[in-house]
Amino acid sequence: MCRRILLLFCLILPSFLFSQESSLSIDQRIEQGFKPISDFIYWLVFYPVVISEMEVPIVVLILIFGGLFFTVYYRFANFRLSGVAIRATRGEYDEVNHYRVVESENGEKSVARVKKNNRKIYGELTHFQALTAALSATVGLGNIAGVSIAIALGGPGATIWMILVGFLGMSTKIGEATLGVKYREIDAQGKTYGGPMYYLRKGLARKNLPVLGKVLAAMFAICVIGGSLGSGNMFQSNQAASQFQLLFGLEGGSGSGFWFGVILAVLVGLVIIGGIRRIGQVTERIVPFMAILFVGSALVILFANFSMIPEAFGKIWQGAFNPRSAMGGLIGVMIVGFQRGAFSNEAGVGSSAIAHSAVRTRYPASEGLVASIGPFVDTVIICTMTALVIVITNVKHDLFEYANLDSSGNVILNETGQSIGGVDLTSVVFESTIPNFSIALTFAVILFAFSTMLSWSYYGLQGWKYLFGKGKAADLGFKGLFLVFTVIGASSSMESVVYFADAMLFAMVFPNMIGLMILAPQVKKEISRYLRTVRVVVADNGLADEKEERKVKEKAKERI
Repeated sequence: MCRRILLLFCLILPSFLFSQESSLSIDQRIEQGFKPISDFIYWLVFYPVVISEMEVPIVVLILIFGGLFFTVYYRFANFRLSGVAIRATRGEYDEVNHYRVVESENGEKSVARVKKNNRKIYGELTHFQALTAALSATVGLGNIAGVSIAIALGGPGATIWMILVGFLGMSTKIGEATLGVKYREIDAQGKTYGGPMYYLRKGLARKNLPVLGKVLAAMFAICVIGGSLGSGNMFQSNQAASQFQLLFGLEGGSGSGFWFGVILAVLVGLVIIGGIRRIGQVTERIVPFMAILFVGSALVILFANFSMIPEAFGKIWQGAFNPRSAMGGLIGVMIVGFQRGAFSNEAGVGSSAIAHSAVRTRYPASEGLVASIGPFVDTVIICTMTALVIVITNVKHDLFEYANLDSSGNVILNETGQSIGGVDLTSVVFESTIPNFSIALTFAVILFAFSTMLSWSYYGLQGWKYLFGKGKAADLGFKGLFLVFTVIGASSSMESVVYFADAMLFAMVFPNMIGLMILAPQVKKEISRYLRTVRVVVADNGLADEKEERKVKEKAKERI
């Protein structure tokens, strides 16, 4: 009954928004309906604690300390096994899927080739496709706008702490993706269903905590739907439409946002109708192109100011440990960097585990290691390069004073006194070296928004199917709802809904981190099982002849 009520509410919501008094605009109707709810949930999820006179949301502290715990518990697998992760992503260890670890009656373990009639490998994506599908959801406006906000507020030193959070997030992603594959479900057609909903319910049931597992799984599923429709959809289409209107000088009330949303919804619909396989095929092309476009622009600026890079790194290092008092002291700079880094890579939120669960593999830990590359690319590489560009450009042109913000949190430019936000600040910084960069930035924002929407449509769909079933009606119902919200987001200004969506997004941290902590020993075992098999198979150069199975077993016993 509860499922039916929630389904009915979600389906009639769009028509409700358009059916109110004609005297109110769309954004006003949404504002009236959602503001009390969004304010409460946002306060609940982002409830702050005060550290060094700065308010820090508890959810950020959970993400940071969780990443630190997993890094130590997995014995620094994020650094130690980085080579294995890269080779697995490239498909060099795919042969390992044809081998398995066997245990004899006396407890001895060995590696044996899987019999011919049991060699089917389940999954819908390659390792690289799964990684790009997950990256497409995290590489986006956080890298463009979030970094500039962190630097403007915390100074150059915030970069160091963003990098640290990126490394810690790598360990969290290992656990999420490993458990996502381990507890996924596969239907008769070979489609996969995975993510925190499944490892919370099934994994905690194995720990004799079935009730807790079901409650946490349902909580996560509801939140991932809200995050999908809001932060993963409406916010993305809204920002893309705003950049488009800004570039061409279009007014917000001219109807251009609506038609932009319609076109964007059509393009998104053409991809998501094909499911995760189509999404994977598109993202494996879009994500590298996005990285080349944005990182390439950053490299142009860095090479143009190559002699200033040492000075920029000096300011970053000095600012991280000896910040000026105006920035709130050492703890203040750490907090700014930690917070933006955690929000950028979403490690601990659990959403990316849904995409990684669709990978073709026999070994869950193989995808766990591949997933660890995500925070490295997203936060350590892209965010760091963006930060370097901002610091160098500010040294060269004296664009703004660090920590000199207006009441709305916008940066005040020195020359004009104009207040600008995160995306606009990045545009100003890049355009000071690359003329007309705003055109490329608009294109990048639209691409980032588009790719983010693709992945988040799949995340929301998995939560929707977990609650309402896996039939075609549920599938098409959610996809139709998702596309309607794309148009609403592009044509409206909905601050309360975005707050609500952000709160739903990071509310996923609470059930997910509980599950990751309880199930961490299983992740550790899966890593050992995968590495054991890799060592044997690689050492024997991928033996394919079953007659040589005995030889593999003998060598395995010597190595294990």
